[in-house]
Amino acid sequence: MNVPDPAIAASADSPSEDASPLAERIAAAGLDWIVPRWPAPSRVRAFVTTRNGGVSAGPCASLDLGTVPPSDAARDELRAVAENRRRVQAFLPSAPAWLAQVHGADVAVVASQRAASPPRADAAVTREAGVVLAVRVADCMPVLFADSAGEVVGIAHAGWRGLAAGVLENTVAAMRCAPEGIVAWLGPAIGPSAFEVGADVRDAFVNPDPRATAAFVAGRPGKWHADLEALARMRLARAGVASIHGGGMCTASDPQRFFSFRRDRATGRMAAFAWLA
Repeated sequence: MNVPDPAIAASADSPSEDASPLAERIAAAGLDWIVPRWPAPSRVRAFVTTRNGGVSAGPCASLDLGTVPPSDAARDELRAVAENRRRVQAFLPSAPAWLAQVHGADVAVVASQRAASPPRADAAVTREAGVVLAVRVADCMPVLFADSAGEVVGIAHAGWRGLAAGVLENTVAAMRCAPEGIVAWLGPAIGPSAFEVGADVRDAFVNPDPRATAAFVAGRPGKWHADLEALARMRLARAGVASIHGGGMCTASDPQRFFSFRRDRATGRMAAFAWLA
């Protein structure tokens, strides 16, 4: 897949509509990556890649940022992922702090001195400038966090399992600041029209909180369409976060821009990044 013409990037979160220097650099490179439009402090930096701008071929075309470690990838794709990460690195102040994601609710506190291997976690926070937090996604929702003072940032990989287990609430708690002073941004994720789930998923949310019923619409017998974004908003609000932005981008319904595991099964991974300048 080739890098798109900048004029194609026309969503509400398009970098071409954001005047920040980071967004300008991304747009100038002809990329449709997403720079959040949210009321975060000026020293907070963040962006989410799309599937465009890389060298991967086949179902992973083109900017596949891979798994960590990418043990199941073919040798040629490993080389492509390495080149794709090198291209993304041009927009980052340091190497990303990748996580060994397991669809759980653990949060890693990341410092400039890192462990030899990625921490087993699905969220991370940092108070150190220049430390780049990262999560990989391909239907699960990347959620970004910043406090109003610009002293701490967070990031979470929020699929249904992580949401149900409390990954967003745990990230808010790990930031160690007043929840009402936190701003959150919801990145691209599978939308409700494409996200059909069984009773086990619905029960995981509705049993502990009957209000979550509103995020499920009955489909085929024994199946529901789940609204991942609505569930994330409910969870954040319950944790005390009132300033919630982003959303509205469905990975499964936009194959030109996003990877989607539910849609394609064999596919690449996008990534979200956040750091303090």
